[in-house]
Amino acid sequence: MGPVVGYYGGVSDFVHLHNHSDYSLLKGAASISGMVRRASDLQMPALALTDDGNLFGALTFYHSCREREIKPIIGCDFFVAPSSRHRKSGLDGANRNGKVVLLARNREGYKNLIRLSSIGYLEGFYYRPRIDHEVMEAHSEGLLMLTGSLSGEIPRLLLANRRDEARELLTWYQRVYGDENVYLELTNNGIPEQKVLGEMLTELGRAADVPLVAANDTHYISRADANAQDVLLCIGSNRKKSETNRFKFSTEEFYLKDATEMRQIFPEHPEALSNTVAIAERCNLEIDLPGPKFPVYEIPATFQEKDEYLRHLVTEGLKERYNPVSDEIRARADYELGVITSMDFTGYFLIVWDFIKYARDNDIPVGPGRGSGAGSIVAYALKITDIDPLQYGLLFERFLNP
Repeated sequence: MGPVVGYYGGVSDFVHLHNHSDYSLLKGAASISGMVRRASDLQMPALALTDDGNLFGALTFYHSCREREIKPIIGCDFFVAPSSRHRKSGLDGANRNGKVVLLARNREGYKNLIRLSSIGYLEGFYYRPRIDHEVMEAHSEGLLMLTGSLSGEIPRLLLANRRDEARELLTWYQRVYGDENVYLELTNNGIPEQKVLGEMLTELGRAADVPLVAANDTHYISRADANAQDVLLCIGSNRKKSETNRFKFSTEEFYLKDATEMRQIFPEHPEALSNTVAIAERCNLEIDLPGPKFPVYEIPATFQEKDEYLRHLVTEGLKERYNPVSDEIRARADYELGVITSMDFTGYFLIVWDFIKYARDNDIPVGPGRGSGAGSIVAYALKITDIDPLQYGLLFERFLNP
């Protein structure tokens, strides 16, 4: 496959699909804006973000790619527990976490990435957020899988000469994600083990009819950033750069290389490079960003609409707050209610009124209110605040203005 016009117009015959930003805390040294800018300079039609175990940078990355007319591919480099995510003791060197790269092909895939990441933190966290095969199988729809770099589950089995287990695990991957959604990842950052692993992966792919895909497992943008990334590793492990027996990357090749550099790394595997573009073309995620969406507040059956119920509560509240309720007070309340309902903030007011009322009814201390919300006579009538906006000449528009 030659150069391909990308989804947003970029032209390249290679796409980086395994990349870590500085949201891979104390391990990645690439800012999202810098990553996307570099991909744009290289005329790449797409770019993936696959931070370690998390999606913290996903929306920022999505927006940044859109701004530069690059297709955003959201993914995650997951830590996989050696047995169960619930097991958090007795894990020695022989039972280290493996890794796997998952990319969202569509909206359901993105939702599953979110589910898996949440489970990793809430149920599997042990030094790192971990998932396991049980939840991978339960949340596999819409995802595409790369076997990862040296720390991947299959690469570790191969390097340990456990080839039958690697083939068995690959078969499991194919069953869970579908044959067409599983790729054996080739990386070569100048580490001797990667050359050996590449030969094993090639042999496995040929035997199992599973395609190869090239990646660079990037952790910084340019070669010049390698030292900064090494400093982050020192901070994360509480070690000094001068120490020789510490964890560090053994080469300075983990950067966003251009297509020519990647071709030079894998001259014998042109299909592994063209597969990056093929994968990018299959990943088509559109994230709806409608802005704030309030929960639906359930009103009593005696009222037809939530706007009607809010007006009732405000009317009754005004009677408690003011005696008498003057025309000026009614006019101010009517004006505010008009703005609130027209901007669809009715449910918001009802929800806040509900939990404030519960607190007051159950002797839970509630403050008098703060900030611009104190300028609302509706909030005062609902006892959300205890400050009379008319007495102090406070402006409702400071709080809510169409």
